[in-house]
Amino acid sequence: MNSVQIRSADRALSVGTWLIVGGAMLYSILTVTPLAARHTPEAWRWTAPILPLVVDAAVVIVVRLDATMARLGGHGGRWPIALRWMTGCMTLALNAADSALQKDLVGVAVHSVAPLLLIVTAETGLAYRRAIATALNDLNTRQQAEKEAREQAAAQRREAAERSAREAREHKAALAREQREHEAALSREQREHEDRVRREEQGRVEARERAEREARERAEGEREQQQRERERREREAAAHAERERREREEAQRREHAEQAEQARRERAALLAGGTAEEKLPEDRARQIVAAGFESGLTVRAVSELCGWSTGWVTARYQELRDTKTTPALEGASA
Repeated sequence: MNSVQIRSADRALSVGTWLIVGGAMLYSILTVTPLAARHTPEAWRWTAPILPLVVDAAVVIVVRLDATMARLGGHGGRWPIALRWMTGCMTLALNAADSALQKDLVGVAVHSVAPLLLIVTAETGLAYRRAIATALNDLNTRQQAEKEAREQAAAQRREAAERSAREAREHKAALAREQREHEAALSREQREHEDRVRREEQGRVEARERAEREARERAEGEREQQQRERERREREAAAHAERERREREEAQRREHAEQAEQARRERAALLAGGTAEEKLPEDRARQIVAAGFESGLTVRAVSELCGWSTGWVTARYQELRDTKTTPALEGASA
């Protein structure tokens, strides 16, 4: 029997075992759930399926781990055996309890089939797996021995071939070494001659490069001197332009200040006339209104100074406000 057949038998055993375990679990849940529900308070009857699920989960753990340990050739000791028989006995007791309580011997026998089959299958599957593991180990040992023998024979053949090839290479290498030594002597003489020529040429090139470098350094020094002189002239020109700009700005500030002072004196003169006895000419009244607007006087005060009504003065104030607002809006849009 080869390894393929052994593994095929192992797969068949695994499939059959899990079919029996799955069927036994399903049958156990359907059988034990009504019994657990009858012996559980009304409010907790929904927990009835948990008990068979827990017991069957332990059965699955035992079957799975037994299969793994059998493949590895190990043994878990007494506790796995105790767990395997305890779960089997619990499954048997739970499945047959309902019929036993009713003193139904046929029911006890019928409901004992699946648990007993599960217990015997677990024990038999464990024995089969251990036997399969032993057979696989023996087969692997034989195959390993045959493989090592083949590898040793192949290694001996390779060693003989390598020895023959090494001797041929050594002979060929001796001939090639003599040829290389002769060629190396010729090449050495040629290189020495070329080195002398190259050193002489390199000396001439270095002298030429040194002269060119000195000429470039002198030229760069002259360019740097010219650059510094040009930068100095540009700085002086920039400083002169800055002084002229500051002088122009100062003159403009003085001019604006004089204009503002002149406008202030003109407004003061317009507003110093006191209360008008009668309406002043419209041009004169408009000048007083503009002066009052600039000075922040009230509409009534300006009306008393020009002799015109407060409504007319209010309209002129509004015109002045509109005149100020329009340029501001135009500037913001721009």
